[in-house]
Amino acid sequence: MNDERAPLWAESSPTPGRQYGDAPAPRRDPAQVRRPRFDPHELAEQVLGGSRGGIARAITLVESSRPAHHAIAADLLRILRPHTGKATRVGITGVPGAGKSTFIDALGRRLIEQGHRIAVLAVDPTSAKTGGSILGDRTRMGELAQSDRAFIRPSPAGSHLGGVARTTRESMLVLEAAGYDVVLIETVGVGQSEVAVSGMVDTFLLIALARAGDQLQGIKRGILEMADVITVNKADGDNEGEARVTARELAIAMKLITSDPKAPRPPVLTSSALTGRGLDEVWQAIIDHRAALEASGQLEARRARQQREWLWALVRGELEDALRTSVAVNAVRVRLEGQVEDGELSALEASDAILAAFASDLPQRWQHHPDSGFAG
Repeated sequence: MNDERAPLWAESSPTPGRQYGDAPAPRRDPAQVRRPRFDPHELAEQVLGGSRGGIARAITLVESSRPAHHAIAADLLRILRPHTGKATRVGITGVPGAGKSTFIDALGRRLIEQGHRIAVLAVDPTSAKTGGSILGDRTRMGELAQSDRAFIRPSPAGSHLGGVARTTRESMLVLEAAGYDVVLIETVGVGQSEVAVSGMVDTFLLIALARAGDQLQGIKRGILEMADVITVNKADGDNEGEARVTARELAIAMKLITSDPKAPRPPVLTSSALTGRGLDEVWQAIIDHRAALEASGQLEARRARQQREWLWALVRGELEDALRTSVAVNAVRVRLEGQVEDGELSALEASDAILAAFASDLPQRWQHHPDSGFAG
């Protein structure tokens, strides 16, 4: 047969049909569109009652960067404050690939079996496009996430280091008020966020890997100085022997960090999130460290110092937000940036001009605060 029929695709219309999205969107009744309403007293009641939805909304509120939400969040935290401070706060860090999320999943499930309620805040890097967390560590804590006695929440780092201190610390207080007695804060890796996290926890756990590079695996001395407990993870199978060797090397390295022979040195252990071996010893080391702080009065002093540092972190964050949204600064910013790029002004001269513009904007910005000193 010589039936020369045109192919079906040649006869089809190039205009996309309704299945391609040209259908009009369904009309929504404005009366049925619900917008989130934050009532601090209602949210506090839900948090104290253990409502997971209420806890999630409360954390969303304290993470919000909208100025209108800051006052509501402050009221919420004021109500919840008497119910906070009783949890064991643990920061967890380590090089990428050390198995932090898997370790937390295994440790969290073990602690739940012992009767604890576990909250996990995973400090994720923030997407430059959407402003949200981009790692999604919850997917690597699948079994723990299924437990009703666990609450896992990514905590976006924000555009500056102060964002970690603000959102993570306040989220931690919400979770403590909700009755979670163990709060684990996981950082993305070895970097600046570790400094912020170490300033809000009782014990800082460093998870290391066996033979990942040199003896210290690229870990900076500052991170080692912050560590209260160290464990070499993935100590199973053929890696078990190498993990023990790495643990000994790290123990020697810790002796070199401080010249004070009386200074306490963090225990260096080995563990496996896969087999569960060593997890009990790691948790016992965390409990022992916190108990020693409490017995010597250092726990109270540490938390008082953290509160003071939090105060100034919030001040710096508020000033940065105010500087970024200042009308006077935005009026001169583009011109000054152009002059700096063209070499007409030095960065020092331009920064003085920006600060002068910001100072002129202060009376208008804070005149509605009667205690700010700018009220007329």
